[in-house]
Amino acid sequence: MIYIYLFILLLFLLLFVLSGKEDVSAYMAQASGQSYPGEKFFLKAAVWCLRMKEMFSAKLGRNERQHKEFLYKEQLNKSRLGKKLKLLNPELSEKQQVKNFYLKQYSIALLVLFVGNLLSLCVAVSSHTGGLLKEDGYINRNSYGEGNIDLVLSAQIEGREAEEIFYTVEEQKITEAEIIILYKEASELLPSLILGENSSLDAVTKNLNLVSVIDGYPFKILWESSSYSLIHTDGSVQNEELINPEIVTLKACFKYDESEFEDVFPVQIYPAELTDRELLIKNIKDALEEQNQLSRSDDAMILPKKIGMENVTWKEVIQDSSGYLFLLICIASVVVFISQNKEVEENLKKRNKELLLDYPEMVNKLTLYMGAGMTIRNAFIKMGEDYKKQKTSNKKRYVYEEILLLCHELQSGISEMEVYTHLGKRCSLQQYMKLSALLSQNIRKGSNNLLNMMRQEAANAFEERKNTAKKLGEEAGTKLLIPMMMMLCIVMVIIMIPAYFSFSA
Repeated sequence: MIYIYLFILLLFLLLFVLSGKEDVSAYMAQASGQSYPGEKFFLKAAVWCLRMKEMFSAKLGRNERQHKEFLYKEQLNKSRLGKKLKLLNPELSEKQQVKNFYLKQYSIALLVLFVGNLLSLCVAVSSHTGGLLKEDGYINRNSYGEGNIDLVLSAQIEGREAEEIFYTVEEQKITEAEIIILYKEASELLPSLILGENSSLDAVTKNLNLVSVIDGYPFKILWESSSYSLIHTDGSVQNEELINPEIVTLKACFKYDESEFEDVFPVQIYPAELTDRELLIKNIKDALEEQNQLSRSDDAMILPKKIGMENVTWKEVIQDSSGYLFLLICIASVVVFISQNKEVEENLKKRNKELLLDYPEMVNKLTLYMGAGMTIRNAFIKMGEDYKKQKTSNKKRYVYEEILLLCHELQSGISEMEVYTHLGKRCSLQQYMKLSALLSQNIRKGSNNLLNMMRQEAANAFEERKNTAKKLGEEAGTKLLIPMMMMLCIVMVIIMIPAYFSFSA
């Protein structure tokens, strides 16, 4: 995997070199928000990728029908996206906004993929450099009390395929007494329960079930075997090398406080039939165990050089999980790429909600200016000028941005009726379309009752604003139910756990 990550890293470096001359100054000038380190490199790479995509698409089947359909769908998607972006930022060019959107989308996806590749490379290098098997063929044991070491070894014998062995290197031991205590593992015994998958204690070929406790009894049961090479205290039966049946005596020690009781069970072990592979694995494990016993007090375990009469080459099987991490990063990159489109939809929803909430204020201002003797045109210009004076660089209100655009259209010579119609279409909400129709109708047919109609519209808008506020409050209360339930569960746990332990005590 390391070579794959290095290859991807080289591809990124090549991409940065090829895209070094791309110009992204226009995007950097219009970009809002904080930038990240190296943003220019990824933006240039995104420009290069988009350009290569267009060139490749143009060369791939110029006259083919499928290619034309693909271009038509792509152009349709760009047109839809451009209209949405234009609604969010009416002061900017639609074409430039679409270009900036794709630049941001591709650059963020490349950034996620690049960072994920570096993380995966670091994890892979760490996995391979942190191996336990040293070059001289030894494994450092853990110190006393640090626990055993579980690892996977690959045993390569000349003329045979490599075999993976799961092995446990025990921690350093101190005294013989502690060894005896460690090997005496607790289990439970009843004559009817120790059989396991065997039919009788007189013909045992499979592992026994040496239980450590019996339900309903206060005893702790320890097991001893007359031949640990055949039956271990955990119930495992080692009969792979057995030629003739042998009898092993198991002693069960029932202990409760200072009381002890003993029962003895004779068990007859029969030989097991092993395949060639099972026999090979057994020989490898036996050789490892022999070396382990010889070096139990040493600070390192030297692996055997031969298995029987054959040479063996040892390799540690590295558990490299970086591939899963890289896969997750690739998925995250795709999700980030797709989420850019959803972000536009979310921004449109926020815009529509803001337009809906600001509608009563805008209509009320328009009514007040008209009541003061201003024309509709001058009233909109007045609202636009007031907004420009109060506007900050980071905060903008969509309804007043639309009014500014309306003022620009009026100053450019477009008729008032067309301007008001454009306002309703751009806002695309029922309230604004109604206001647009009302103003356009007044210009087309004339009406002496326009001011009264505007006052009525302002009153209706205020009532709708109150209903909208109630609805938003109900939605906020519903969203708070989940965290409130979680807090309730936490409080119940905090109260009940101490009460339970105090009751148990």
